[in-house]
Amino acid sequence: MEELIKRAAHVVNEADVILITAGAGMGVDSGLPDFRGREGFWKAYPTFAHLELSFSDLANPKRFADDPELAWGFYAHRMALYANATPHEAYHTLLDIVKRKAHHFVYTSNVDGFFVRAGFDPQKIFEVHGNIFWCQCQRNCGQLLFKHSKEIIVDPETMRAVESQLPVCPTCGVIARPNVIMFGDAFFDTEMHEMQDLRYEKFLHAVFEPAGNHRLAIIELGAGTSIPTVRRLGDHMIIAHPRATLIRINLHEPHVYSGQIGIGTSAAEGIAGLKTALLSPKC
Repeated sequence: MEELIKRAAHVVNEADVILITAGAGMGVDSGLPDFRGREGFWKAYPTFAHLELSFSDLANPKRFADDPELAWGFYAHRMALYANATPHEAYHTLLDIVKRKAHHFVYTSNVDGFFVRAGFDPQKIFEVHGNIFWCQCQRNCGQLLFKHSKEIIVDPETMRAVESQLPVCPTCGVIARPNVIMFGDAFFDTEMHEMQDLRYEKFLHAVFEPAGNHRLAIIELGAGTSIPTVRRLGDHMIIAHPRATLIRINLHEPHVYSGQIGIGTSAAEGIAGLKTALLSPKC
């Protein structure tokens, strides 16, 4: 493990560009629940286990249309978890690392907003699955994204939200929903998503031009295979970019293609080791 971390530190130290990619495992060290598999979700939410409802059953636009109190009960509880948690030290270490580089960007499937709270430039973050603290109209009536200022009360026994507290669209009055991509989602409002994607594409253009001259380090954190949005990006980038190296930090699934670096630790432990190695005079 020590040799892998030393190799990773050398790659980061020599890189011209750093792309940080993060999945759900990045938030576990801040005390956020791990939804790995149906059992992992039910361990975090035993009420839904009793109702035999899975993560995909609740993270679904149809649930907001059919039973908004239950849908908002789940999402409001998550919002409270994220709001009360603190980004762990690895976020701040990563920020210190990328500040030394001419180009960097964050690509995350997490909807908790932790990278911004840790001090990363919002203009250099692509929240590919959205942000739970922004609301949108269920019907896409034309209303811009908005934030709900009132606390949403959730009954801890039933995990249902109080109806009178639910966010509503300021334009058409329909009950709103979080601006996050859900399962089978044809109604996700892409307003913010498209702006972030455009900035990310500009970053990629700068990385790939002139062709392949930049040394690219991809630091992937807690990206699993069950919803492989982030994981696939890292695997694609090392094929597409001739001077890219993937550093995959993943406690459960650290395996990588030949020539890449897989570190089998949590995000916090892996980044702490990377920080120590970077401070070594031998790096």
